[in-house]
Amino acid sequence: MAATGKGRRGAPGERAAARASGNTASAMNDIEISGEKGESASSIGRVFAILGALGEHGPIGISELSQRLALSKTTVHRVLQTLKALGYVAQEVETDRYRLTIRLFELGARALESVDLVREADVEMRRIAAMTREAVHLGAFDEDAIIYIHKIDADYGLRMQSRIGRRNPLYSTAIGKVLLAWMTPGEAAETLSHVEFRKSTQKTLSCADAVLSILSHVREQGFGEDNEEQEEGLLCLAVPVFDRFGRVAAGLSISFPTMRCGADTKSHYVALLKRAGAAISARLGYREPSAREHTAAAPG
Repeated sequence: MAATGKGRRGAPGERAAARASGNTASAMNDIEISGEKGESASSIGRVFAILGALGEHGPIGISELSQRLALSKTTVHRVLQTLKALGYVAQEVETDRYRLTIRLFELGARALESVDLVREADVEMRRIAAMTREAVHLGAFDEDAIIYIHKIDADYGLRMQSRIGRRNPLYSTAIGKVLLAWMTPGEAAETLSHVEFRKSTQKTLSCADAVLSILSHVREQGFGEDNEEQEEGLLCLAVPVFDRFGRVAAGLSISFPTMRCGADTKSHYVALLKRAGAAISARLGYREPSAREHTAAAPG
């Protein structure tokens, strides 16, 4: 933007070259967004309001768009022309309506590529650990087991058979049950067919059928449990973390000894985990499905 507050329009060939190169900064220098010096927060808000409306309603004309957003046609036209010049909006020749281009998808894809599961989960895991002082784990599926990819230790000095990089069984861990529960029944059965079941405690499930019989309940309640199945005297609760495709990328869990499990402990911890799991999933690009989509996506 020129220092005088009015952008230099430049020759059409120069503007086309700037857009073709994908250099938004160069294109911005060649396009007049506003007659005022600088860019106000309200102007930026109008840009995103128009982008949001285009995303929600699809191809739409200036008149309808101005009515929906309660903006003047002049303002809407000016913003659309700027977005069109930058390559984020296209105008249909037959109808003169405007629509979004794939340029926004490309921008979003770059943002998603930079998302790191552990980094995004760390904030929520530390928040839970600070509130409960218990051990918090993030685990992912690894062939026929789970592998811990992040951990926040308990303040109480709780000794557990877990560390980052360690594998544990699917069938005896809360995270493992969550990972299995969001597979289709066929996928879960196939996965467990390669598992060698070993009793870690007297409460460890001993066969694939026993595990498969509880998975629908795990999915229905939205969390998995390890009730002293992996280690005696230790309880664990876990929830799923979804990626942008709606797949379970990992399980988020909290582990605590039976002696610190009061009447409301379980419900309180499940609520904390679900809130954290939803926040991490959102950062990974996950969108909560509608009731119809949720029904259609049910396994089986």
